Amino acid sequence: MMPSTATAPATRVVVPAPKRRRRRANPTAAILLILLAVLMLAPFIWTALSVTKPTDVAFANPPVLSGYTPTLEAFKNLWETTYFAEYLVNTAVVAVISTVVALVLGIPAAYALSRFPGYVSAILLLLALVFRSLPRFAVVLPMYDISRALGIYDTNFALAAALVAINQPFSIWLLRNFFAEIPKELDEAAMIDGCTRWGTLRRIMIPLMRPGILTAGVFVFLFAFQEYLTALVLTDTASKTVPVFITTQLGQTLPMLQQAGAAAMLLTLPVIAISFIAQKYLVAGLSDGSVKG
Repeated sequence: MMPSTATAPATRVVVPAPKRRRRRANPTAAILLILLAVLMLAPFIWTALSVTKPTDVAFANPPVLSGYTPTLEAFKNLWETTYFAEYLVNTAVVAVISTVVALVLGIPAAYALSRFPGYVSAILLLLALVFRSLPRFAVVLPMYDISRALGIYDTNFALAAALVAINQPFSIWLLRNFFAEIPKELDEAAMIDGCTRWGTLRRIMIPLMRPGILTAGVFVFLFAFQEYLTALVLTDTASKTVPVFITTQLGQTLPMLQQAGAAAMLLTLPVIAISFIAQKYLVAGLSDGSVKG
């Protein structure tokens, strides 16, 4: 009779997980970042203080930092004595139109450039980069002549079209890099299921590209919303934007200078709000969108 051999139960060895080391905050780096933030915010804070002071106190020398009653008179005069509301509407309309058109044209172009690499794609991307790098006057002055010849000078349409042309290379480059991050196997699988290229872009790529599209849209909108030189050359009175209006107030009387500060504040606040709301997408656009060239 064979002796029975009992198998010993397997022992379970538990390996303790390595302890994560907590990164200690570098006090020197924190102090430098705080100082940098203060330096960057100092002009904005100074403008905010100036426009909320009475006029005789706002431009006193030496500056008066306390002992006055804050007032919103500069903002009230800005809305009642100028056409700031119309200029703000022009700025928003031009920014929205140029952003929508830039995305509508940029998404298919970026998709094609990312999926069909070659000499033609490389040349087109290089030309877009060169156009974006040109001095702004070299681009705006011909646009001024064209708008005059077509009879569309001083219109929102002309300004929006110019901003689309100026910002389109940036949106194409950014969107192309996002498309390059999406595997091409998804395109092949969609076309095996019967999708065309356009159907693949509309049903598969665009839903996956929503963060990238939002990133490009935010950047293009901010560029157009704050554009000064192009608006200065292509507008006169009917389509004047807020940045152009601000410069017309400079060098005038002290109340007008204070109105310029109030207008600058009202122009900056939407930019800050949009940046805070879409900050994670903006960071993604600066990092993920620049991985592949």
